[in-house]
Amino acid sequence: MDEVTAGAKTASTRKTSTSTKATRTRAEAMRRKAMRKKTTRTEAAGAGSAAVETASPKTGRVDGLTGQAESPGRARPRDQHVAEARPGPQGAAGDRRDGETRTTVWVALGANLLIAVAKLVGGFVAASPALLSEAAHSVADSLNEVFLLASLRRSRRPADDAHPFGYGKERFFWSLIAAVGIFVTGGCFSFFQSFEAFHSSSEETFAGYVTGLAVLVVALLAEGTSLVRALCQVRAQARAQARSMAAEVRHSEDPALRTVLAEDSAACLGVLLAIAGMALHMVTGRGWYEGVASLLIGVLLVYIAFALGRSAKDQLIGEAAEPGLQREIIDFLDGQPEIDAVIEVLTMRMSPDSVLLAARVDLVPGVDSENVEGALVRVKQNLAQRCSDVDHIFLDVTDATRDDRRRARRAREEIERAAEEETPGNGDGTAA
Repeated sequence: MDEVTAGAKTASTRKTSTSTKATRTRAEAMRRKAMRKKTTRTEAAGAGSAAVETASPKTGRVDGLTGQAESPGRARPRDQHVAEARPGPQGAAGDRRDGETRTTVWVALGANLLIAVAKLVGGFVAASPALLSEAAHSVADSLNEVFLLASLRRSRRPADDAHPFGYGKERFFWSLIAAVGIFVTGGCFSFFQSFEAFHSSSEETFAGYVTGLAVLVVALLAEGTSLVRALCQVRAQARAQARSMAAEVRHSEDPALRTVLAEDSAACLGVLLAIAGMALHMVTGRGWYEGVASLLIGVLLVYIAFALGRSAKDQLIGEAAEPGLQREIIDFLDGQPEIDAVIEVLTMRMSPDSVLLAARVDLVPGVDSENVEGALVRVKQNLAQRCSDVDHIFLDVTDATRDDRRRARRAREEIERAAEEETPGNGDGTAA
């Protein structure tokens, strides 16, 4: 019995010794594997640093904070929100564009006030419903210009704790209010005047016709002057953005300019409709021609109000930056030596000269965790200098899967197509 017990103890001791030896062997293997991995990462990081140092003189990258040549190995402070202070050139360009827009709005306001008074006087003298509806349109335009002037001033207020991204979206809000004003004061009143014209049997005198037509001609000249001013600014901005005037009108980041352009265009067309209605009434003696003119003016104003309101709604909800800017951002990030792939780019237009960017990127293998922060800070600073509108930048480092890369390629192709449609080139003679 003792021999059996002793044999069992011996076997158990041998088993324990074998297990302990195996555990030590596995621990030693894991330690050697970790040492090899650390050595490989150190060598790869050194190679990556050399590549960055070689590329820096070629591209001429500088530190966005000090203006000195960037060194990837230099320690950088933690930067949670890059380019929070707007760069000087960007602020100057924004102020210059706001000054031009403000001048355009003041020209439109002066023209609309003068025309509104002239139309009201001429409408009562000639007893013309089409002329009165055009007067309502001019009054609505005048109120809208006041809203737009207020938006230009209020949107330039600096960011604070309650609004960390600034007040740029006030422009989109007041553009929405202007669209509502066009619909209510312009479109609805025109429909009412159309109803009155269809049910009225009063006759107008020849002097009334002449007075009404003269007022409309003056109004056409004034509205045309304001429209030319707006078109000149649109053309200048289209050249600066290297795109056609039609693309600038569709994708303009300045809602005040877009609103003035739409109002002046509708006003000129409305005046032409009113002239046609009055002329036909004078020639045929049938007042329903003016009713039809008022009805068409109302439909025109409702359509303009809907288009402006939809655009303002999209911008208030959060509209992405134009495809050309998205393509430029992706090209820049793809060109950085530390970035292996751009997985996702999300943008939102905060104001005409401010864009928020959140991007997911996959870094090249071998970039040490101690160097990641400095590399990302440098990339963000350089991107803010390259794309002056992009002043809120957030980069998220992630490990990209094969599906992520496939989705990124598809998104890039869609952006490329949209950017090509937005900038057709110089063939139409309208792009720079």
